[in-house]
Amino acid sequence: MRILYLLLFPFVKLAVFLFYKRIVSVNKPKSIFNRTIYAGNHAASFMDPLVVATNNKAVLYFMTRSDVFTTFSKPFLWAFHMLPIYRQQDGVDTKEKNAEIFQKCTDALAAKKNLLIYPEGLTDDVFIRRLKPIKKGAVRIGFIALEATDWKEKVYISAVGCNYTYPNAMRSEVLISNSDSICLNDYRAEYESNSYEVITNLTAKVDELMKAQITHIEREDWSEFHEQIMIISNKGMNYLTYDKTLTLEQRWKYSKNLANWLNTFNETIPHEIENLKWELSTYFEKLKKVEILDCDLKAKKDNSYNGFLNLIAIIALLPFAILGVFHCYLPYRFVKNFVEKKFKRSVFWGSTKMILGLFIFSLFNVPIVIILTNYLNQPFWIGLIYFVAISFFWLSFVSIKLKINQFVRMSKIKRMDTNELMKMRQILEERIQQIVPKF
Repeated sequence: MRILYLLLFPFVKLAVFLFYKRIVSVNKPKSIFNRTIYAGNHAASFMDPLVVATNNKAVLYFMTRSDVFTTFSKPFLWAFHMLPIYRQQDGVDTKEKNAEIFQKCTDALAAKKNLLIYPEGLTDDVFIRRLKPIKKGAVRIGFIALEATDWKEKVYISAVGCNYTYPNAMRSEVLISNSDSICLNDYRAEYESNSYEVITNLTAKVDELMKAQITHIEREDWSEFHEQIMIISNKGMNYLTYDKTLTLEQRWKYSKNLANWLNTFNETIPHEIENLKWELSTYFEKLKKVEILDCDLKAKKDNSYNGFLNLIAIIALLPFAILGVFHCYLPYRFVKNFVEKKFKRSVFWGSTKMILGLFIFSLFNVPIVIILTNYLNQPFWIGLIYFVAISFFWLSFVSIKLKINQFVRMSKIKRMDTNELMKMRQILEERIQQIVPKF
């Protein structure tokens, strides 16, 4: 394990912990070093390896697209256990370049280390709950390592799925699911007889394992339909509307089962499903037109929003939030403006802001805390505790911001005539209960 990886690990874990309010791991690996190739879905670009590395026990080396390895970034990426993978569009001799990288992968596996590979090779610009077609590289690397070590050590491949409620939304949630491992050594005879066939068949098996760890929607154009059913049913992985009595794992299973059910209609779509899709689309278009959210309309319908308690929470958090503004708002604005200007694809924003923010916040606040500690003649440990508390101040600011936004939306809804929308929502609830199975 490289020293910088070890030193930065707790800070990155803290950043991920602050970004997501809940992280759950299912079937977490039991060993730190186990010669396993983890094949992950690539739902949120740079965020995926950060979430997996900081919440699964195994120490990982990451396969990363080569175009991010610049003269400036290469030493840091190397220190973070990242290895470049070359693609046809990178304009280099990919066969020769990747042969070098495959050798490094072999060295890592031979030393009982683990690899994290994203066989899809790319991330959607818009977050969609699906798995794109995967490539054979993960399985091929495993067999290359076995051949290089004369099959003396066991090498495994396993699927890992990141299931976000919404990856770029701060204080959303994520569930990480790990499959059982496949021991590639068990396929030695078949591989030596017909390597191409074995790699093809095992890649198909890995594809199935990866889909089993996530919500996979076959039809990309049904992604919105799937999300809308989750919202109206008050179940699933939507990050704004869900039944708070359900665990994240229960909501994940509902989301998966719903997608699997919808996937059965890929070829022949029943009339009632088409009608439901149209009715949901009409309802959400009406919400968009009046600029309100379904979660707020439901809160009004259930009379579950308590404005007084919301106000009390805002008042209680306000002193800490003011400190959060003092310590964090200026660096936050710098990070936000820089990232959104430099990265045109919004899929990169959440992870880049999180990591860059971690460093900028530290650079900005360490001198302030040192000056305050010396000025007030306090011991070092007081300053250290205060520095750690800054993350709580920032969360207080984020929490107040969310509560104020909700207060404004609810105030708007109270002034509106929502009877038609309420009636539409009630009808949709009943239609979903009639049509969608109880998973």
